[in-house]
Amino acid sequence: MELHAPKGSTKKKIIVGRGNSARKGRTSGKGNNGQNARSGGGVRPGFEGGQMPLYRRIARRGFSNYPFKKEYLPVNLDLIEKKFNDGDTVSLETLKEKKLVKGKNIAVKILGNGDITKKLNFQVDQVSSAAKEKIEKAGGTVAVAAQEKSEKTAEEKGE
Repeated sequence: MELHAPKGSTKKKIIVGRGNSARKGRTSGKGNNGQNARSGGGVRPGFEGGQMPLYRRIARRGFSNYPFKKEYLPVNLDLIEKKFNDGDTVSLETLKEKKLVKGKNIAVKILGNGDITKKLNFQVDQVSSAAKEKIEKAGGTVAVAAQEKSEKTAEEKGE
């Protein structure tokens, strides 16, 4: 038995500008003359025909934290249970080695989906409370980098 796409799911590509008998000849589906019919024609994104465009009509006010937000890659305990051996250290480097995360300048958060039976040492950016509970129940330890930083700054301030 051969695999094939369902009937009607694939269509032939329309090739334009190949003569009138080829469906899209003469104006090649661009209509009659005008700016958009020309080579390289068209207007930039946001252009409204000379009217003051929306992005200039609306005031830009206030502060957005969006460019500075910190995103965490989630890693669940069930994946860690499969990839790591008893007594291993779970850190960003070891997670990259085991191909559970990839990329540069990333932060990892351990989530509590699944069970863990191995005694592991965690040195990551964040750990959910459910995951921390399960890790400590299995005899492992949790050292959260972000938490340690905040504790150090609190000590420096004299709190």
